[in-house]
Amino acid sequence: MSRDADYLQSILHHDIPLTRDMGLTVLDWHEQQLRLRLPLEANINHKSTMFGGSLYCGAVLAGWGWLHLRLKEEGIDDGHIVIQEGQISYPLPVTEDATAICPAPDAAVWKKFLTMYRRYGRARLTLNTRIVNAASDEDAVRFTGQYVLHR
Repeated sequence: MSRDADYLQSILHHDIPLTRDMGLTVLDWHEQQLRLRLPLEANINHKSTMFGGSLYCGAVLAGWGWLHLRLKEEGIDDGHIVIQEGQISYPLPVTEDATAICPAPDAAVWKKFLTMYRRYGRARLTLNTRIVNAASDEDAVRFTGQYVLHR
């Protein structure tokens, strides 16, 4: 695990204790893409699949973690990240350990977000996360979240 991944996992486990109970781990932060691991055993439901609430939480946290690490890279540490809105779909059941993946938004979108924050002390960013079963690359969950950064 990279230093950034270790750092983010310690932040998540300290500031959001639920992440420890979920068994959530940070797999990696590479080329501005964040991957989190969600174990089935800690998040199983009565149908022997992953609980929808755990999947929602994992998707939100992948976006939150992505934004947290990118802001750190930009030297921005004076803001608070909150999820303002989220839309999720569950096209496939999660039947094994899962990976939540949050890639970078378009570079122009990121630049506009930074400009807005620096100018007004508040900015919104939409991030897309997907969750896949560990043995597949097929989307089991698709999430779009609007995150707000404010001073």
